[in-house]
Amino acid sequence: MASNALFAEVATLAGDPARAGMLHALMDGRALTASELAHVAGITAQTASSHLARMVTAGLLSVEKQGRHRYHRLASPAVAQMMESIMRVASDLEPGQRRVVVGPRDAALREARTCYDHLAGRLGVALADALVAGGHAELAGDGGLITETGTAFLGKVGIDVEALQARRGTRPARILCRPCLDWSERRPHLAGAVGAALCAHSLAKGWVRRIDGTRAVAVTPKGQRIFREEFGARLG
Repeated sequence: MASNALFAEVATLAGDPARAGMLHALMDGRALTASELAHVAGITAQTASSHLARMVTAGLLSVEKQGRHRYHRLASPAVAQMMESIMRVASDLEPGQRRVVVGPRDAALREARTCYDHLAGRLGVALADALVAGGHAELAGDGGLITETGTAFLGKVGIDVEALQARRGTRPARILCRPCLDWSERRPHLAGAVGAALCAHSLAKGWVRRIDGTRAVAVTPKGQRIFREEFGARLG
């Protein structure tokens, strides 16, 4: 268990509005430069660099250098899970919240979005439901598994579960399949290595496409057909 001091340090880092804005901007799994994150947070590049250095030191962010640029990303899926949980709590505590009044961006985020590197929103929950209903996955509490029929089914749509299992021998090992409680739907979507592979495969195949400036993704007509006919997901 983490010490109280370390717990307080992580909470303080995530609790600052500017740093929270930068962490939220990285929730789609992509890496951004300090200047891009400064723009998101509405602060100077110098201030952003100071914030980013603290979060890298604490282990919330990782940084990689490519040419003259340094790119920052969330250090692990656990950091993304922490941010998703905080957003869920904040949503519940927001005073005077009126669910009937939501802007276009809010509606898009509720419909389909990325949660770090996996699919969330109504789409993510519908896919998780379909996999469970088809006997391809089992989700319970904070654990999950892909069944033999699930391995065969996912292989048919282009996701090699056995290859994902083989990669777990590397360090740090990643959980193959787990539920992630969706902050807008209040039900689980699929996370872990399989969830990440499903998201990446959906983007690569054109089943979903990113919407600029937001974590929301749009389901394409091709994706609508695949998710309904192949997965058996109930969309919209």
